[in-house]
Amino acid sequence: MKVLLPEILEMLWEVWEQNPGAEVYTGGTDLLVKLREGVTWPPALICLERINALRQIWEEEDTVVIGAGTPHTALIRHPLIQVEFPVLVEALKVLGSPPIRNMGTLGGNIATASPAGDSLPALYVLNAEIVLTDAKGSRTLPIHEFITGPGQTGLGPREIITGIRLKKTAPYTVSRYEKVGKRKAMAIAVASLATCLRLSPDGRIESARLAWGSAGPAIVTSPEIETAMSGQPLTPELLRGLIPAVEREVSPIDDIRATAVYRRKVAANLFLRLSGISEGGASA
Repeated sequence: MKVLLPEILEMLWEVWEQNPGAEVYTGGTDLLVKLREGVTWPPALICLERINALRQIWEEEDTVVIGAGTPHTALIRHPLIQVEFPVLVEALKVLGSPPIRNMGTLGGNIATASPAGDSLPALYVLNAEIVLTDAKGSRTLPIHEFITGPGQTGLGPREIITGIRLKKTAPYTVSRYEKVGKRKAMAIAVASLATCLRLSPDGRIESARLAWGSAGPAIVTSPEIETAMSGQPLTPELLRGLIPAVEREVSPIDDIRATAVYRRKVAANLFLRLSGISEGGASA
């Protein structure tokens, strides 16, 4: 099998045209597993790691654009990402192992579209927009429209993710990402929850964004719960009163890692733990 290494996007389209059955990758952390297990064996591979434009991070007024080929470790260490998007940093810190974080890229984690993907709940609460590019140009989709199901996305033929657009966070925003796995490290999430809250000076919730991972066929969000939290003080009583709504919203499955009943319980317990934010348990 040949591996092709274009150095600019214009070269990518030429190479892809000449090798129509080729599979495109950057970090390859999922692809290499599939190759080893014989799940896929394309006639050629196109590696994007030499395209420098896909590994940049820049600002456009109130928006930060992340190149889709940026490795997780680079995002964790980047000062701008640390300040503006701590929930994403928290999620990436518990993604896989150090070698996986060094190789894997944000665009790759999104394209895999796993309900257990650690970056996805964080990107949902941040209202991420996904930039998709082919030889003719680019288009942008909200992440909830781009991911259409487990392992399913809105990628078109010979189209790649080139960027992720994130609006900078507003004042008083606090955030957290928590997950429960079978181990404390290198574990796929049994359930996870990303949260962004904007709090008033007196501790009332001005707005809320919630996203559960491993709790349905895609990332689970709930405008109903977010609306119910708005204007309320962040207290254990508020959260306990919303547990029935959480249990209705999530739709987990049984698999080798956990039962649906256990996942539903964990999703509810992660929500209850948000009361710790008012006690200094969140990043800002």
